Amino acid sequence: MQHAGLFELNAVVAISTHRSFRAAATELGISPSALSHAIAALEKKLGVRLINRTTRSVALSEAGERFLARV
Repeated sequence: MQHAGLFELNAVVAISTHRSFRAAATELGISPSALSHAIAALEKKLGVRLINRTTRSVALSEAGERFLARV
């Protein structure tokens, strides 16, 4: 498994905290689209889905919870 960078770790923490891509992106100083692309790239790199997205909510997946607990 490849390692995540500091930005990617901060992105997962921000999404977990805010439960919102828009609020997390604002905290990180980037657009929600850029954050979404960064998370998608991280998920592809790790080979697991970290974030469960619906039209109304954002939550860490089980793999996302384990990932966050390890960092």
